[in-house]
Amino acid sequence: MNKGILADASMLRGEPPLEYLRKANKLEAQGRDIVRFEIGQPDFDTPENIKDAAIKALKNGFTHYVPTDGIPELKEAIRDDIENTRGFRPDDNQILVLPGAKPGLYFSMLALVNQGDEIIYPDPGFFTYESQVGYAGCRKNPLPLYEDNQFGIDPEDINERINEKTKMMILNSPQNPTGGVLREKDIRAIAEMAQENDIYVLSDEIYSKMLYDGLEHHSPAYIDGCKERTIIVDGFSKAYAMTGWRLGYMIAPAEVIKEIELLVADALSCTNSFSQWGAVEALKNGETFVDMIMTEFDQRRKLVVEGLNKIPGMSCIYPTGAFYAFPNIKETGMKSKELADHLLDEAGVCLLPGSSFGCQGEGHLRISYACSQAEIKKGLARIQTAMEKLVQRS
Repeated sequence: MNKGILADASMLRGEPPLEYLRKANKLEAQGRDIVRFEIGQPDFDTPENIKDAAIKALKNGFTHYVPTDGIPELKEAIRDDIENTRGFRPDDNQILVLPGAKPGLYFSMLALVNQGDEIIYPDPGFFTYESQVGYAGCRKNPLPLYEDNQFGIDPEDINERINEKTKMMILNSPQNPTGGVLREKDIRAIAEMAQENDIYVLSDEIYSKMLYDGLEHHSPAYIDGCKERTIIVDGFSKAYAMTGWRLGYMIAPAEVIKEIELLVADALSCTNSFSQWGAVEALKNGETFVDMIMTEFDQRRKLVVEGLNKIPGMSCIYPTGAFYAFPNIKETGMKSKELADHLLDEAGVCLLPGSSFGCQGEGHLRISYACSQAEIKKGLARIQTAMEKLVQRS
């Protein structure tokens, strides 16, 4: 059997959290108490008004197929939100509702980039990017991000990597795994560079509502309103604590939406019907909830960073978006996977090695502070004790 691109296993990467998730689950089943810092899932429950909207739709018989591109009411709510947050109002034929944000990323690659073409993506970056680039049969061109630049992007670094094979670049701001946020002037420069070189910009904006210190979200779509080359991928999982609902959407040029809608129709038929009414409620009446959780996340952020900076061998800059800290562990002399394994086995703290997010992530760990302050304090205390013991041994 010809397995096509799947025959080259070097192109593919699985989801690194699964390894740690399974091991942590196994340890818990054995009676161990594990502090869970590994998964990017808010610990808040979905707001009642959002759940009630979906339940109402379910009870009213909204249980059948719906249009592949999404119910009209949700598309209209998305248009309003995009206008309020990105400064342009997309046309109806520029919007596609999806079962989560990931399909928007992958289907964009399948629809717009040919096998052998090149995609630039951040490193460290969400591991799904590299994996999906491999599945699409494209050439990988990781873009190094540096701690001394707050894990931002220097447009000149992108410019140096663009060649005749480059067809797409992936941006992510606020960013997973670092919590970094791209500066407006850099986003504008990158968008203009994409226009000059006729490159698609796939902008993962799933954390767009999750910012600190008075920062505002900026999208590369400012230059074309997603009518020419920019694709925005966003969703409801993070800001509205709706990870299990699997709801996302994309804003893109109409001809791109048309192509991807065919992929969705063939692969998925449509996105869950009654859950879309929950998303309508989230966009219309969810702002108070987002403000509430961001106040709490800000307290957790400060708690995590201050705690990490007291631990031997670790240092951590303040993230300015999302809910991840990316501490530097280079002074320990240990590889990130080695230390992540040690902290899970010896301290009962589950977190992720920075190397899971690309070569440039080596020398760091990723901590998701999407858990209670009590758990954060317990986890930090365990890490500190484990690191002090390591220092004593050396």
